[in-house]
Amino acid sequence: MKIPHFVRYFLERDISLKIGNSELENRVFLAPMAGITDKPFREICREFGAGMVYSEMISAKGLHYNDKKTASLMDMTGESPCAIQIFGSEPEIMAEIIPKVMEFEPDIIDINMGCPAPKIANNGDGSALMKTPELMGRIMRAVADASPVPVTAKIRKGWDSDVAVECAKILEENGAAAVAVHGRTREEYYSGKADWDVIKRVKAELSIPVIGNGDIWSAGDAVNMFQYTGCDAVMVARGAQGNPWLFRQIKDAIDGKSVVLPDPKERLEVALRHITRLIEDKGESRGIKEARKHIAWYIKGLKGSSAIKTEIFKISDFATMRSALCSYIDKF
Repeated sequence: MKIPHFVRYFLERDISLKIGNSELENRVFLAPMAGITDKPFREICREFGAGMVYSEMISAKGLHYNDKKTASLMDMTGESPCAIQIFGSEPEIMAEIIPKVMEFEPDIIDINMGCPAPKIANNGDGSALMKTPELMGRIMRAVADASPVPVTAKIRKGWDSDVAVECAKILEENGAAAVAVHGRTREEYYSGKADWDVIKRVKAELSIPVIGNGDIWSAGDAVNMFQYTGCDAVMVARGAQGNPWLFRQIKDAIDGKSVVLPDPKERLEVALRHITRLIEDKGESRGIKEARKHIAWYIKGLKGSSAIKTEIFKISDFATMRSALCSYIDKF
């Protein structure tokens, strides 16, 4: 039997991946996304095969000033392997807060050096750091020296030009155990097509693992990124919104198995399970509000989704929302 090329790619490698001293069971990760990758969402994605999950962004200054809301975002109990992602631009503060981060026992600490959001970048954090590669190196060195677990970083192609290779090499020289690369500049935000060539160039220059990120919408996209860039792992972001099955599909494609898409009933049943966990984790009022965007993603493209979406966004209690979704499920 002829073995597909992408399967041969993994037969030549171990499907598991080691980052520093952390052993990961597979090479398909859930990206950190502010306001999205909370505990309920991470748990759902883990069930469908995510090899590692990341917390939402954690403010180093928030931890420094003992902000309780900031600390609450780090609860990753029972989620190993997991990474807590921190952001900031002051090396001393970034290093100082590591003991507080380690109270939550992450397997990896990740530094956000790629967030394009104005409220982050305008303070000199996130993607703004790519304008000063030397500062990126000092931050990485300070955190790596202070951390008992591997430290990684997530970067972009650059601020408004391609400086990813330069920045990634500086990070490696200063103790980074792996680097994730999103193939867009900060100025591009999430528009246009991600540049996978930059991921390929970074991979060619580094000896540490490189994680590819950007435009992974299907199992085929992930396979193509692995093959084209030679990256060691892929990081799924927006493609997982309302679609945690994507992790299972990527793993099946890697194994040479047929990719199975969820039917409408399964999509709705998982959506309901997701909402239930949100309510349990955050309480009814907050959970319902946060559930609305997830439901919109789960039902996107289904028959009658516009009408049910309009209805759902008016609901403010769990019993009514559950009833509405169950009625919608019955139609399938």
